[in-house]
Amino acid sequence: MSRTDLIKQLKRKNPSLNYSEIKIVVENFSNSVSNALKNGQNVEIRGFGRFICKQLKENWNLRNPSTNEIIYKPKRRKVSFKPSKNLIKLLNK
Repeated sequence: MSRTDLIKQLKRKNPSLNYSEIKIVVENFSNSVSNALKNGQNVEIRGFGRFICKQLKENWNLRNPSTNEIIYKPKRRKVSFKPSKNLIKLLNK
C-alpha cells in the first residue's frame, strides 16, 4: 500500500475530514518516525509493532570478488521491524 492509497482509504473511512488534512497527518506521522529513527531512538506502536534502529560496525575485510580489491565499509544504521503479537495473530488467521 502506498502513501496515496493510505490517504484515500482514510478519506473513505472518515468522509468528514479533508484530503489535505489527512495528508498532513500521514506526512507528520512518517516524518516523526523518520526523525526518531535518525536520532537513534526506537519507535513502538502498541498493537502494531516496533521499528528498531541498529548500529552496524565498520568493516575493513571485505573484498570485491571481481577485482580482489579490499573495500572499506563505514559505520551505518539499519532499521528493522518487529511485529506485535496482535499483528501476527491477525495475519495468521
